[in-house]
Amino acid sequence: QGVAIYDSKLRIHPTVAREVFDVTGAGDTVLASLGFALSCEIDIDKAVEFSNLAAGVVVGKIGSATATIDEIIEYESSLHKSSSEEHIKTLNEITSLCAELKTRDRKIVFTNGCFDLIHSGHVRYLETSKTFGDVLIVGLNSNRSVSAIKGKDRPINTQRDRACILAALESVDYVVIFNEDTPYELIKAIKPHILVKGSDYESKKVVGQDFVDELKFVEFIKGKSTTQTIERIKKSN
Repeated sequence: QGVAIYDSKLRIHPTVAREVFDVTGAGDTVLASLGFALSCEIDIDKAVEFSNLAAGVVVGKIGSATATIDEIIEYESSLHKSSSEEHIKTLNEITSLCAELKTRDRKIVFTNGCFDLIHSGHVRYLETSKTFGDVLIVGLNSNRSVSAIKGKDRPINTQRDRACILAALESVDYVVIFNEDTPYELIKAIKPHILVKGSDYESKKVVGQDFVDELKFVEFIKGKSTTQTIERIKKSN
């Protein structure tokens, strides 16, 4: 059920595993990571929390497995995924975060869009985008920006609602709302490793491509678009 510490009083640190596939080596992982943390002069309570996280990573794998520092950090972050608000960042916040991620050799993937009425096509697109790296950041057009691009009747959903829905998706790590017509300044600030766009951009100059290492294009699912969804709603009424 966890780890108990007894000095002047008894304290229990519960396990933090979300999914358990194989408990092989879990105890060894706790002891090894606890020893590592204590050797780094981390206090006992935080060291135990660290070792519990490491064990949580290991039991989520099949067979006798290991846990890297990056996996432990990412796992801890994922435990708070239920709070979508924590994954919606300002420009300053995401710029600082990206600088930190790069020091840990995390490959940053960026894509952007209006994501007004989110459908399965969006979900598949974002899931594919995430496979290109470690961290997926979505630049989201603000209400003003969507209206400028799509017309005065759009967006259907507010920028906050759209951001919350995106941030709740498992494939999305962070969402940043931008007010300009294009994400040029946002891409310039964070300089992601990979920029992802829909396949309809393959023959076009892509905004922000000068600031990234690589461009990736993803096919859209035919028949899936916000415009088509809106038209179907209008016809049904």
